[in-house]
Amino acid sequence: MIQLKRRAELEVMAEAARVNREALDAVAAAVAPGVTTAELNGIAEDAILSRGGRPAFKGYQGASATPFPGTLCTSVNEVVVHGIPDERPLADGDIVSIDIGTFFRGFAADQARTFAIGDVSEEARRLIAATERSLEAGIAAAQAGNRLGDVSAAIQGVVEAEGFWVVREFVGHGIGRAFHEDPEVPNLGRAGTGPVLRPGLVLAIEPMVTTRSTRVIVLDDGWTAPTADGSLAAHVEHTVAITEDGPWVLTAKDRVPASAAAPRR
Repeated sequence: MIQLKRRAELEVMAEAARVNREALDAVAAAVAPGVTTAELNGIAEDAILSRGGRPAFKGYQGASATPFPGTLCTSVNEVVVHGIPDERPLADGDIVSIDIGTFFRGFAADQARTFAIGDVSEEARRLIAATERSLEAGIAAAQAGNRLGDVSAAIQGVVEAEGFWVVREFVGHGIGRAFHEDPEVPNLGRAGTGPVLRPGLVLAIEPMVTTRSTRVIVLDDGWTAPTADGSLAAHVEHTVAITEDGPWVLTAKDRVPASAAAPRR
C-alpha cells in the first residue's frame, strides 16, 4: 500500500535526509586511493550517530539469511549494489558506489553516489556521468500527476542513449517510516503507465547502470551483487518527495524550503 506523508512528516524526513547527506559528505571527503571501505564505514557510522541518527543498513535482514553487517554499502567496480565494507584498500582506477541510509525521528532517508578513485578509464567516467544524468531525468519526471512509468522511462532513455545497460534485477522504492515501502521504482519502463504520483509520496530513485548488457548475480555472502561478466557498474540515488510544486529532493544540499515545497494538505 502506498503511504502518503503529511507536510509535518515530510519536514521530519528532510531532517533525516540532512543527517544522511552530511554523513555521506564526510565519507566523500575521505575517499582516496589507499583508504579501505571499512574505514569509510566507520566514518559514516560515527557521523550518523553523532547527529542523533541510526544507521538503516546495519543489521538489516532483507532476503538474505545474514543481516547486513555495515553502515554503508560499498560496491567496487563490477559490484552493482550491497557490497560489504572490508579491509581492501581502494586503488587508483577503481570506482566505488557508496550507498547510505539513516533513520532519524522515526523516518528514513536513502542516498548513493559513485566515486572515481584517482585516474579512472574514460569508459568509467562516461558511465558515472550517464548514471548521474539519468537520475536527474528521473527526478525531473517525478511531478505530481505524472505516472511512475514516466520516471522509469526517463531514466532508461538517458542510459540507453549513452549505450549503457539498465540493471533489471534491482529497483528503487518508496520510503518513509519503513525503509522499503511501496511502490517499487524500476529504472526502465513505459511512460504513462503505473501509479499516479500524488503529493506526499516519497521515492528513493536509484538508477543502477552497467557498461554492457549483463545479468547481476548475488555472491554466497547473500548480499554482494556483481555483474555476471565483470563489467563496471555505477549507482546513484536521492530521496525525493512528490509535491504540488514539483519534486523536493530531500537528500540534496540545496533544496527549496519545506514551507514552499511541501504539499498543502
